[in-house]
Amino acid sequence: MMSRAGRHALVLAAGAGRRFGGNKLSALWGGEPLVLAALRTALAARVERVTVVTGAQAPALDPVLSTIDDPRLRRVVALDWNEGLAASLRAGVASLPGDTQGAVIFLGDMPLIPAGLADQLLDAVAGGAPAARVRSPRGPAHPVAFAAAVFPDLVALVGDRGARSVMDGLGEAVACVDSDAPGVVFDVDLPSDLDKATIDEPT
Repeated sequence: MMSRAGRHALVLAAGAGRRFGGNKLSALWGGEPLVLAALRTALAARVERVTVVTGAQAPALDPVLSTIDDPRLRRVVALDWNEGLAASLRAGVASLPGDTQGAVIFLGDMPLIPAGLADQLLDAVAGGAPAARVRSPRGPAHPVAFAAAVFPDLVALVGDRGARSVMDGLGEAVACVDSDAPGVVFDVDLPSDLDKATIDEPT
């Protein structure tokens, strides 16, 4: 098996889920808490560690995370989660060890990311790309990956800005991994989205 050393995954799960009505990531998706789907996909990747960043929903998520028996799982709390997505990114990236070579970033409310996609993104970063993204005909997609050289730009983000602005700034240097899987664009936003656990095409 190829080495996991220096390869990390972040699962961002710090938001309040206001549109959902709160406690979105502990809501049941396919019979289990929603966040577990993203975490399992991250843990299936060839990574040294998976760090989940919690915040607003930390009290509800702590018991859920305790059910995962994998020594690679770490937890970080973004105390300033109310600022927006940038706070989750900063907390996650800042927690990575100094020998990190690259990190793939998952969103905790995206349960249908295809297996193996994270490894392809991290492989592209290991091959010299400063970042790698999924290119989908369905629109903006996840996850994304960044080389350690780009981490200072990520921790400099403020407000409700995600990694997209950093990715856009890298232009054509960004590597692309093609996927037309519906899961790369599907996220659970409203309670009605939980009913889509048994269908292949999100609407």
